[in-house]
Amino acid sequence: MRVSRLLPLLLGVGLLAGCASSHVLTGTPRAPIDPSQVRIYHGPPPGQYEEIAILNTSSGALTYGEQNKVNSVLQKLRNEAAKLGANGVLFQGTADGYRNGGVSVGGGVGRGGGRSFSSAGVGVDISPQQKYASGVAIWVANPPPVESMPAPAPAVPPAR
Repeated sequence: MRVSRLLPLLLGVGLLAGCASSHVLTGTPRAPIDPSQVRIYHGPPPGQYEEIAILNTSSGALTYGEQNKVNSVLQKLRNEAAKLGANGVLFQGTADGYRNGGVSVGGGVGRGGGRSFSSAGVGVDISPQQKYASGVAIWVANPPPVESMPAPAPAVPPAR
């Protein structure tokens, strides 16, 4: 009976741990702000800024699609920075996790209570490859207006 009550709790904790963000303080945190006020910088912002923390996150175990994974890690970086009172994230980059899935095949034969039984099964892991991201939570004293921020360079497809 106790195990049946603990199982949902353990599964929930496992899922949350799989998509958690973390930080290491390198400066002084400030009062939390709204994540929508946190900007992502792909290079150092103009003017002075103060480093607050190093951030690390992942897209989560159930995020499918490359763009969805990138959106997920960027939002998680914003959320973590906002908790520390940072109004910017100096984006460091992303990396793909390794695949640990595959196909498993199993079978068994047994005897119990005077009867024989056999079974077989096939398991397929369809969980997506996670994306990991890192950045530095920063406080920019006078952030430039959004209109004056240079747009990130478009991705250039490889030549064929």
